[in-house]
Parts: sequence; C-alpha cells; structure tokens
Amino acid sequence: MRWLIFALAALMPAVPALAKDEIHRAVIADPAADATAPAGMSACVIPSGDGAMNAVMYTASGKAPHPTLLLLHGFPGNEQNLDLAQAARRAGWNVLTLHYRGSWGSPGHFSFARSAEDAHVALAFLRSAEAVAKYRIDPTLIAVAGHSMGGFIAADAAADDAAVQGLFLIDPWDIAETAAAIASPQGLAGWNRGAAGNLPPLSGTSADALAKEMTDNRERFDLAQRLIAYGDRPLTIVGAERGGAATARRVGGDAQSVARRTQIQVWPTDHSFSDHRVALADLLVRWLIQIAPPIG
Repeated sequence: MRWLIFALAALMPAVPALAKDEIHRAVIADPAADATAPAGMSACVIPSGDGAMNAVMYTASGKAPHPTLLLLHGFPGNEQNLDLAQAARRAGWNVLTLHYRGSWGSPGHFSFARSAEDAHVALAFLRSAEAVAKYRIDPTLIAVAGHSMGGFIAADAAADDAAVQGLFLIDPWDIAETAAAIASPQGLAGWNRGAAGNLPPLSGTSADALAKEMTDNRERFDLAQRLIAYGDRPLTIVGAERGGAATARRVGGDAQSVARRTQIQVWPTDHSFSDHRVALADLLVRWLIQIAPPIG
C-alpha cells in the first residue's frame, strides 16, 4: 500500500498555469476597505525563553474576530513568503510572521530546538487575552503554515497542539534526513558548504553546532513522525521538483497512512517556488477558506 501511495503521488499532474479568471480574487485584488476596522500591520516583540521573537502581525479588516495563520519561514529565512501573508489577509485571515530567537536580529541564540519552542510560544501568544482583543483574533480558528525548516517547525507545533485547525507545508525540510546524511564525512562536508551561506543572519551558533544538534537529536527532528502525530486534521503538502520533492512525497505518504485529509502536490519549480508564487498563494487561500469560510 505504501509504494502505491508514492506511485500515485509521483503521477500527480503538474500545477497548470492559471488564467486570471481562475485565480482567487484575494490573490490579485484588494477587498473593500472597512473604515471602522481597517486592515493593518503591527510590529511586536514576543518574549520566548532567554530571548524574544521580532514579529509582525498582518490584521485583516473587519470588526469580527478573524481566523489567524501562523506563517513560519525556513533556514535562515531569506524567503519570508510575505506575499502569502498579504494574500491570506485579503482573504480575511490575520497572519503572524516572526523571526526565531537568534535570527535576523531577534534576541537570543539560534537552534532548531529553540525555533520549535518559539512556534509553541507564538501559538500561546495568539490565544492570549491581550492578543485576541488587540488583533481581533478568533482563538478557535488558528492554522499553521511553514516553508522548508519552517515546515518541520509548523508540523512540530501542530502535532503538539490539538486545537490547531490545519497545517500547510511548503517543500518541508526533514531535518532527521539531513542528520542521517551528515553521518558520513562527505555528507558533513556538504552540510558545511551549504550552511556557510546561511549563517550570517543567525547568532549564537555555527555549522558544527547545528550539525551536532541534528545528529544528537535525530529522532526528535523526524518530520514523518511529527505528521503522524498530527493525525487526521487538514494537511496540505506542496513540494518542489527542483527542491525537496522526494521528501514531500515520502512524508506525505506516511501522513496519508493515518490521515484521510492529507493532500500532496509536487510542482515543477525550485525550493523557493520562484516561478509559481501566484499559484502558491492561490492554493493557500483556497485551503484557508476551506478551514474557515469568509465571514458574511
């Protein structure tokens, strides 16, 4: 059965080019403005452990409490997917984006485990009485999305939080798979070469420290196990043929073994979806609307 799941996933058609009239309106057009409760953007700092997260909340227009998406970037976060945040807001969702401790100026030391902790802290923040009132949040309608490393972080947080209503993964990184690869000298050398260009935005870490963290905690960073623990809640995984397609298919197959509501797509693009940004925003918006139809 498992090989059949993989075979069917591999045969899924590439995402077609979208005609303008096929793209969801929220992707390409602003909604009517609400003069009494306009859309907004607020910077905030969320304390976490021995540091804090620099964060931005994109608040949807309208007085009624809104569903809210926690959107998590990858390692180190050069692609922040803020076009997706804007599209989700136009669709009536608040969106919280953040920089993990020790990344991009956020106080503290960066590590994979700390980043995972930060996502849990962010979910608690979204349900706090202060945030609910200030940002017009419906705390019963929170979903999580993540790209690359953020995909693992999102899956980890959602697996531990039964109240999360949906999980959307963009070419997710299985850190445990990398941990296995760097067990060889050749794999470790490849990791060090690749990590070198990603370290400048990070503080309190090094390629060696991150490699050790992965190898010492391989089971902790197993993406497939986190998706299995997430269970039968809405889950969409979109992979990139020139990125982590094989991982997306593999962990998606594992998730489908326990969850009816898992959907997998693999598109002919790179890890950043550089030439499929509109299609990616369209997929996310339509997925969000399935979780929480627009108010009114």
